[in-house]
Amino acid sequence: MVADARAAREELLGRGVEASEITVFDERDGGTFFGFSDPDGNTWAVQELKVRAEKPLIPVEARGRFGE
Repeated sequence: MVADARAAREELLGRGVEASEITVFDERDGGTFFGFSDPDGNTWAVQELKVRAEKPLIPVEARGRFGE
């Protein structure tokens, strides 16, 4: 999940990753998707949830603490 699907897709494209066009199934938050494949051939769907910009799954202050 990402807060901005267009920005996430552009970042992947900028890194040389092929990504599908953005599809909007529903104008409400959570209804926008795009996909890509990793080097092993696994396919991934990326969903836009704008609320994640305001309330991330992992709070900023807790990031980087794993593995300490």
